[in-house]
Amino acid sequence: MGREYCINRKTNETNIEAYINLDGIGNSEISTGIGFFDHMLELLAFHSSIDIKIKCKGDLNVCDHHSIEDIGIALGKAFKEAISDKKGIERYGSFYVPMDESLAFVSIDISGRPFLVFDCDFKRTSINNFSTEMVEEFLRAFAFNAKITLHSKILYGKNDHHKIEAIFKALGRSLKIAKEITSEKLQSTKGTI
Repeated sequence: MGREYCINRKTNETNIEAYINLDGIGNSEISTGIGFFDHMLELLAFHSSIDIKIKCKGDLNVCDHHSIEDIGIALGKAFKEAISDKKGIERYGSFYVPMDESLAFVSIDISGRPFLVFDCDFKRTSINNFSTEMVEEFLRAFAFNAKITLHSKILYGKNDHHKIEAIFKALGRSLKIAKEITSEKLQSTKGTI
């Protein structure tokens, strides 16, 4: 079996099936009930070359918060299991993505030490039925459950759609770099990550 993992996560608020294959080609099958979020996760899959399948039935009649955060939790846990012992991975990945007038930067360390630095501002409260504040919540849920350090920054930009899209693309590209197996050794002087 390769670096893949399937998780089912059910709460009183969401019912999620998620699958990832770290050695995929970026294929995705996403159904969250939140169109803009589906698009962002498709971009994440494509730019990371990680195959991602997600099916979520959430309490969208309440709001989008539970679904987006819980998908971040499920994806993070699946990533942690799929990356396994981390032997030979590049470990670090950083990438700038321009999206028209906006520029985003994401840097990650598959460190085993979860942390999020989020330096991004949005003017709109939502894009369709996706709350812009949920970008930070998704990244936090993903980072803490994947046990990675994740820094995300918008250097400049005006259009919130462009800013968010650039963040997800930059995250994908950073993951693509960091997850690659480039040696036979663990990238840590401690001997453990």
